[in-house]
Amino acid sequence: MSPTDRLGTYLNDHVGGANAGVEMARQLEEGVRGEPAAAGLGPIAADVEEDLTTLRGLVEALGVGSNPVKQAAGWIAEKVHRIGVDERVTHSRELTLLLQAESLALGVEGKLALWLSLLEVAPAYPQLATVDLPALADRARDQRRRLETVRLGAARAAFASAD
Repeated sequence: MSPTDRLGTYLNDHVGGANAGVEMARQLEEGVRGEPAAAGLGPIAADVEEDLTTLRGLVEALGVGSNPVKQAAGWIAEKVHRIGVDERVTHSRELTLLLQAESLALGVEGKLALWLSLLEVAPAYPQLATVDLPALADRARDQRRRLETVRLGAARAAFASAD
């Protein structure tokens, strides 16, 4: 397997994760709609969707092709996650929001790692010059910061409030 093929596998893993991330972000946005946390979270789903589009563009620019198995795995993982954090399972709206924010934050950490890894290898792949990798890394850091505000608020509400 060539280095470009390995990069393609890596990118397709992240495409699958980003597909799941878009759905998780939509779910979290819905969960905080109308609350003060919504303003701090901002349009996180639109941001994640834009990152997914960028990632798909890189897969195409590198000519490595998409991997339907990896995309399906991301879709399945999101559906399983959705069931696991459902309020009917957690018995707590606040705990559900905490788990949603935490899961999405982990995905954003993975996305930050992706952008930083691509920065490391960018000199070997001229196709990567089509995107502003430092700006994408900064946006991931900002997304993580916004998610942390929601996550900590949900933790306080779930664990420190009177029942």
